[in-house]
Amino acid sequence: MARKRILLVDDHEVVRMGLRALLDKHPGLEVVAEAATAREAIEKTRAYKPDVVVMDIRLKGGSGIEACQEIKNSYPEINVIMLTSYAEDEMLFSAIRAGASGYVLKQIGGDDLIRAIETVGRGEALLDPAVTQRVFQEVRKAAREEEASAFAELTQQEMHVLQLVSEGRTNRQIAEMLFLGEGTVRNYVSSILSKLNVRNRAEAAAYSVEYNLKNYL
Repeated sequence: MARKRILLVDDHEVVRMGLRALLDKHPGLEVVAEAATAREAIEKTRAYKPDVVVMDIRLKGGSGIEACQEIKNSYPEINVIMLTSYAEDEMLFSAIRAGASGYVLKQIGGDDLIRAIETVGRGEALLDPAVTQRVFQEVRKAAREEEASAFAELTQQEMHVLQLVSEGRTNRQIAEMLFLGEGTVRNYVSSILSKLNVRNRAEAAAYSVEYNLKNYL
């Protein structure tokens, strides 16, 4: 099996020396080049076409995240692991958006770093356990915000009508339950369909289930 070709990027020579000494001991990995700046990282990537770039987030003369994004734009097949000393939420999500396949803290053990490089080298994604929970929290937060925005244009009364529609109630039944005229309910339903951009009651019912309407009543 061919060895994975690695580019090391860190503005501290001692850190690069330590990483190279660690990786050189592994028969499946080969450090083909080193870089100290974001610009040099991009140039060395272009010159050596590594399989994996192991890159510090904070670099002199530019951000590792910006370098990651430029590398991924030009060479999407090259995988990037971001190294950082701090578990900062903003940096984490910026790295993910930039296309990084891995995000690990520098406190990681040598064997864990090698496993991380191997994982990313196979095209898989990896997050340091110390930041994984933050990602899940952010994903859940985004899902809640998406759900809430799904009904942003509806009034509270329209949401109640929609809930009853999703339960299979007729306009007459809804009118009796909410003490409204049947014509008023018909107007509410028409307004709901228009605001949700759905064609009929069945689609409106499916929409209410998909975005968990019950949570907002």
